[in-house]
Amino acid sequence: MIKNNDPLSMAEASAYVGKNSDSDTDLAGFIKKFTKMKPKEVAELKKEIQELDLVKVNPRHLSKIIDLMPEDKEDIMKIFVDIGLNEDETNKILNIIKKYR
Repeated sequence: MIKNNDPLSMAEASAYVGKNSDSDTDLAGFIKKFTKMKPKEVAELKKEIQELDLVKVNPRHLSKIIDLMPEDKEDIMKIFVDIGLNEDETNKILNIIKKYR
């Protein structure tokens, strides 16, 4: 049953993947292959970006930032295709991401 419709990063989704069936095991393996951060680090990163209080950053953008861990301004702008971030906002996000690389 779906209780809410909040976007999650792959690392956050791994907490919800059970290990009871083969399909869940396959999904857990896929997530593990593409995520390098631990759930605690993800929570800290998410909290720091949310504390910036950037109105343009919505939960969907936040989950993609965590999944992709953009390295430069061009990478960030690929996430924010529907809106534009100014240079200050982009630099703030990049500085936080650099701490978690």
